[in-house]
Amino acid sequence: MLTTALNHLRRHNVILASQSPRRMELLHHCGLTFEVIPSTFEENLPKEQFPTPDLYVIENAKQKALDVLKRVSRNKNRDDDHALVVIGCDTVVVLDGEILEKPKDEDDAFNMLSKLSDRSHEVYSGVALFTTKRGNDNPLLFFEKTLLVFGRLEPEDIRAYIATGEPMDKAGSYGLQGK
Repeated sequence: MLTTALNHLRRHNVILASQSPRRMELLHHCGLTFEVIPSTFEENLPKEQFPTPDLYVIENAKQKALDVLKRVSRNKNRDDDHALVVIGCDTVVVLDGEILEKPKDEDDAFNMLSKLSDRSHEVYSGVALFTTKRGNDNPLLFFEKTLLVFGRLEPEDIRAYIATGEPMDKAGSYGLQGK
């Protein structure tokens, strides 16, 4: 199934609505050629309006993709003969029902990582794919949920990690593929 989907994507102009190095790496790893057009969607949806984290993360991914799709659709220099696929993504960490997004500052990162220390939590990643030839009102939407367990994190280790700057652009203030 994945091979079929990748072969389908390779026949289209793919746009990633994100500057995330991790997302770019994933698409490169899949052998896709794509253009990066970062979304300007302000991630400020009211979390309380979503009964579950998966609905929240999917809506964020959808709005990011729609933002880029609308901007690209206004560009008359594009080749209308080739369908565009716009990919929007979002990731959040959920601990005891609380959605943790990117930290606001280093103190916020410290607090998040301290909460996650010696605990299990979930990571939700939502994806929205819009295809111009298919119509904009029927995107492919899906999510993945992963359970993670952290060992005990000592405060000095948390501070050292924060000092690398790595946690500042990541949901939950950490990345598995990082330093």
